[in-house]
Amino acid sequence: MTASASPVFDWNAPLGLPEFDKIAVADFAPAFEIALAEHDAEIEAIAGNAEAPDFNNTLVALELAGDKLSRVSSLFWNRAGTDTNDVIQALEREIAPRMSRHYSKIAMNRALFERIDSLYRQREQLGLTPEQDRLLERVWKSFIKSGAGLDEAGQKRLAEVGETLAGLGARFGQNVLADEKDWLMLLDDGADLDGLSDDLRAAMAAVAEDLGHKGKYAVTLSRSIIEPFLTSSERRDLRETAFRAWIARGANGGETDNAALISEIIALRAEKASLLGYESYAAYKLDDTMAKTPDAVEALLGDVWARAVERADDDRSELAKLIVEEGGNHDVAAWDWRHYAEKLKSRRFDFSAAELKPYFPLDQMIEACFDVANRLFGITMTERKDIRGPHPDARVFEVRDSAGDIIATFIADYFARPSKRSGAWMSGMRSQHKLDMPDGSKGEKPIITNVMNFAKPAAGQKALLSLDDARTLFHEFGHALHGMLSDVTYPSLSGTSVSRDFVELPSQLYEHWLTVPEILEKHARHYKTNEPIPRALLDKVLAAQTFNAGFGAVEFTASALVDMAWHTAGEKADPATFEAETLKKLGMPEAIVMRHASPHFLHVFSGEGYSAGYYSYMWSEVLDADAFAAFEETGDPFDAGMAEKLRANIYSAGGSRDPADLYEAFRGRMPDATAMLEKRGLA
Repeated sequence: MTASASPVFDWNAPLGLPEFDKIAVADFAPAFEIALAEHDAEIEAIAGNAEAPDFNNTLVALELAGDKLSRVSSLFWNRAGTDTNDVIQALEREIAPRMSRHYSKIAMNRALFERIDSLYRQREQLGLTPEQDRLLERVWKSFIKSGAGLDEAGQKRLAEVGETLAGLGARFGQNVLADEKDWLMLLDDGADLDGLSDDLRAAMAAVAEDLGHKGKYAVTLSRSIIEPFLTSSERRDLRETAFRAWIARGANGGETDNAALISEIIALRAEKASLLGYESYAAYKLDDTMAKTPDAVEALLGDVWARAVERADDDRSELAKLIVEEGGNHDVAAWDWRHYAEKLKSRRFDFSAAELKPYFPLDQMIEACFDVANRLFGITMTERKDIRGPHPDARVFEVRDSAGDIIATFIADYFARPSKRSGAWMSGMRSQHKLDMPDGSKGEKPIITNVMNFAKPAAGQKALLSLDDARTLFHEFGHALHGMLSDVTYPSLSGTSVSRDFVELPSQLYEHWLTVPEILEKHARHYKTNEPIPRALLDKVLAAQTFNAGFGAVEFTASALVDMAWHTAGEKADPATFEAETLKKLGMPEAIVMRHASPHFLHVFSGEGYSAGYYSYMWSEVLDADAFAAFEETGDPFDAGMAEKLRANIYSAGGSRDPADLYEAFRGRMPDATAMLEKRGLA
């Protein structure tokens, strides 16, 4: 196969997209061969350049190298995450360590690093712009953290560790997906469905029919099914069965058990950190973040933890009273909490999650996301139904600025399916930049994807979201805006290429606009009658936002603290024992479990992205609460002046400046945690 013959590389469809329907699974392996060889040749040409190193022939050349590898990688990992099969998974297990080996080889190319190091040492004399200086610093640091400064033996071992970790991470994620895919609880009409809303019953029936069980109702481990089931089902025995399966993902014994993988991953990460001169893997990961040190992270988490446990204990007492009132003679168990919390919320605020759902149809919430973006940033989103996405369920949108120019492409894939991994995420198929391209064009526009796992409705039915689902939609679209509004020169600094504890700011901040009253009044309309959400119900929803705050804070903070414990201790321990002992030391409430137990903690163990970094959601929450308070202080959630500062310094700036400098440029000062504690109801 030649490069020109591969549909993987020919992105000639409208909006500069590939022709997705022409890309077969069999195309990926040969495309990787072509792309890896071409990238190798480009790197060797840069490293072996006879001219003295300068910014253009070294840094800019590196930025432009690897275009084909970026294309095949973005398409392959999208397919692996959203529509996998045995062939894809086999290639994933092969390609993950190979990619690690490839990039390790680049990072340890001595001739290449000498050119970068030479520029770094004389950077003050080069007359660089602030963005160029930032790029040089980040590239130099990434090479150092990848082993460029090690001797030959150290480099060899670091590469071996990286390659092994990549393979282990791929296996970890596949094991969790297998457990989620294989577990199913089929229910019959009648008592099995007691307490379930009509839309949940319809979603469960649709899943059952898709799986060949027409006339039954399926409980799966997809969050869009399992969480509402645990919340509303009156059958305590069924809740317990489903809950135990949910928390046992990755810990069921046999081929899909992740215990041994976790132990090996932790030991190898500790070795990696040691090779690079860090006292722990957490110290290594936090070196280039806003938090800087594990101590700073633990100080924030420790303060929240103490407040959360106290609040959760008060809430548990209230739930226990409700159980007694209903004639129950059992303690509050983990499979009871959501159920009785929802009943308590209905009593206190006189509304239920089921009552809300008819006002949150998916399409209307998508429109709400787009409306907020238009009010804040002047962009418009138009669906292109004539363009096929990477899956039949995926939808393609063109994104235009206030002048009417196309600035990005947005692809959204909203519904759960057995071939898709759980969760929700944003990724980029192409990053924005302004460099001159080899074909003479100027820069590239971003192609950004959002992936969700909402329950797909039966044919002809509307997909109805919970309030949490709607927040997830806004959250991931906030990430998407970070990619789509990017306005930098260099692709390595584009969009979400920022420190891990800053990357969640644009997404978590965007969630705030969901509950702005004028947005809810306009878009939260009954899917049958088009009547707006009643003001009385809206007031109850807003008043209830901090309800059950202890539960949410405990399950999240426990996960973040265990993540940090793993990566400061660095022990090759039995995961169940280590996790249990860590939680015991913390004083974990018995009726609450970690949001992500270690065996299915995909953020932390299926790759290195959020390893020793799960805390970043809360770190960013300090930022997002303080940032939204800036709008509240103006009296207008769409204040034009604040929106312009937000776009220029947060959504468009990417990694072009230090995140602390960016935040200060927006807010005029560094953040205060008070707003976050108040938002969570923990002040």
